Amino acid sequence: MSGGTRSFEQARRLAARGHEVHIVTSDVVGDDLAKKPKYRWRRTVEAGVNVHWFPVRYSNGMPFSRRLRAFAEFMVVASVRATRLKADLVFATSTPLTVAVPGIVASKLRRIPFVFEVRDLWPEVAIEMGALRNPLARRLAGLLANLAYRNAEEVIVLSPGMADGVVARRPATATTIIPNAADLALFQVNQHAVRQFREGQRWLGDRPLIVYTGTLGIVNGVDYLVRAARRLRELDADVQFLIVGSGQEWEDVRSLAAAQGLLDTTVRMWSSIPKSELPVLLGASTISTSMVRPIPALWDNSANKFFDALAAGRPIAINYGGWQADLLKESGAGLVLDPYDPDAGADSLARGVRDKRWLLDAGRAARGLAIREFSRDLLFERFETVLLRSANRGLADYSATPGLV
Repeated sequence: MSGGTRSFEQARRLAARGHEVHIVTSDVVGDDLAKKPKYRWRRTVEAGVNVHWFPVRYSNGMPFSRRLRAFAEFMVVASVRATRLKADLVFATSTPLTVAVPGIVASKLRRIPFVFEVRDLWPEVAIEMGALRNPLARRLAGLLANLAYRNAEEVIVLSPGMADGVVARRPATATTIIPNAADLALFQVNQHAVRQFREGQRWLGDRPLIVYTGTLGIVNGVDYLVRAARRLRELDADVQFLIVGSGQEWEDVRSLAAAQGLLDTTVRMWSSIPKSELPVLLGASTISTSMVRPIPALWDNSANKFFDALAAGRPIAINYGGWQADLLKESGAGLVLDPYDPDAGADSLARGVRDKRWLLDAGRAARGLAIREFSRDLLFERFETVLLRSANRGLADYSATPGLV
């Protein structure tokens, strides 16, 4: 499927180690859900993992209020489902923050340990972005975050900044940093396939290609890339941009590209593709990119696209600060663009995209980072250690309770 595969990659590795794994998740559908006779669960087995799906109408293009309603709906049905599954440990991964509730409910009713993963720091990010303005809603979200951290045997976070945010709320919380990962085997670039891809795109050929692959949501601010493309066309008309994804701002980004006279000439936009098709696309790119809006709370992110580029050995350009910017500056694996000035970002891209020596060195540095620090298998070992440690510690606590076996 398109999108991040973190949960599946962790789950299938757990299953391969002999653990029995159940995933309770949403089966995202569109408006055709209204035509279905009733809501119902379905169950499949994927790579040895038992997956429990419940249909929920949801998309990144929904208004924030409708997305909250979808979160609440899934929170209720997932709580019921999770409590019916026998387990030694329950693990919940957010966002949304409401996912913590099924984990806590199952933990309490089943009397088993609970591990919580924070993939975006809520409600802090939502508040700083202005999406969560109601004082009561802010307070309730804060209370929910505190509840999740207090009930978790351990909290997993994706970046140092997120760890700081969790500890700021609850200093006693045991916290482990496990960022998103680089899938080394998947992104081993096939040069023959890359040549075929480039030859199959009549607009591309041997021209430099800058790509963005991922969500076009409010947090991403992909309009930055279109504005940079306008300036870059003045500097180097051969450079091409390809934006691949979906989300709430898809039409806005497309309209901006059209208004600037860039659409289907300098900027092309494709819908989301399965992750299995990304290696060839990234392999064909000259520089990959990761974008977020200039809001410091977002700079603690751990975007999949960043690690996909590392795995593919492609230089990556980002328009934000934080730990990933520090990593690029230290390693030389990419560019840190001015977060507030797309024209200045375009100037940096124009220099990088034609510097063959820098492109080669940056690509090697990116692949080296993926191997040494961010390989999926390496980070899975850390993940399994947290789960086993929490399960053993939590079960020991529960076994001391009178009446428990």
